[in-house]
Amino acid sequence: MIRRFVFVLALVFASTAPAMADRLKDLANVKGVRSNQLVGYGLVVGLDGTGDSAPFTNQTFRNMMTQFGITLPAGVNPSLENVAAVTVTADLPAFAKPGQKVDITVSSIGNADSLRGGTLLMTPLKGADDQIYAMAQGSLVVGGFGAQGQDGSRITVNIPSVGRIPNGATIEREVLSPFTRGDTITFNLIRSDFTTARRVVEAINSKLGPDMAYAHDAASISVRAPRDPSQRVSFLSILENIEVNPAEASARVVINSRTGTIVVGQNVRVSPAAITHGNLTVTIQENPEVEQPNPFAQGQTVVEQNTQIAVTEEPARMFKFGPATTLNQIVQAVNQVGAAPGDVMAVLEALKQAGALRAELIVI
Repeated sequence: MIRRFVFVLALVFASTAPAMADRLKDLANVKGVRSNQLVGYGLVVGLDGTGDSAPFTNQTFRNMMTQFGITLPAGVNPSLENVAAVTVTADLPAFAKPGQKVDITVSSIGNADSLRGGTLLMTPLKGADDQIYAMAQGSLVVGGFGAQGQDGSRITVNIPSVGRIPNGATIEREVLSPFTRGDTITFNLIRSDFTTARRVVEAINSKLGPDMAYAHDAASISVRAPRDPSQRVSFLSILENIEVNPAEASARVVINSRTGTIVVGQNVRVSPAAITHGNLTVTIQENPEVEQPNPFAQGQTVVEQNTQIAVTEEPARMFKFGPATTLNQIVQAVNQVGAAPGDVMAVLEALKQAGALRAELIVI
């Protein structure tokens, strides 16, 4: 048997491109304008024998029957092959009003094989404050499916234990928003940066007048706004379409060790350094040998292992980085020596440890 340690990796370098203006709505979020998570627990019925047998499913079913005035005999555990206990999750959008619909996701929490063909019974959805904000009910749309043979063989495509119900929940309670409160509107940058915050303030003041906007820190910018809600909406529609040139990102090298992807930012620099790196291949070969005893002998047949290990190292190749090497020069040097992505990862990590890599090294 031969075992080889082989790196099959992909190398991706970010290309340099001139900075482009972005709308303020793409760079920042309005403080207080956010969605809220909802969660609920319920039952899915009408399954084709793919339900679960969890104890809490039976308990929930008994409680539901009691609410409908049906009392099951004590000690009797009904076989609920067509019922499954599920969790229901949804996102309540900002400014959502009672009577509006939202999509929901239904996930099995027992050992149900599939939710295909099931119907979710009326389920209250609660927020973090334990208040009911929506009611969910409807027929599930399940993208996955599974099949099983009598010999135990089975096949599953996608995830049949999770389904969606478009517009499956009706909003019952409104979440109060601080959008209309105070004399200012605050924008929170998606990526905190002092330079971007300064440029946002300058763009708003250039459009609306001096001292209309001011920055609290690298993430928050406040803008003086009218108190009247209708005027504030019109005012915000103007603000969010103002174009701003965001600052260049800090120098970073991102390595995904699972997929072998390497992304090098355009501001990455390398101090003078000389690097040599070679590939190492380890080969392990096992040749079991069977020894038979002589005829009419009282010996036993034995198997002896014959293992051979060989190590092959390719000639090391050296390349040199000059002072303040740019991204383009790094790419050219790597391509000239034909380094594989695994080699590039090792080189970048070594440069960081040597203090020659002028960038943040992030491994994900």
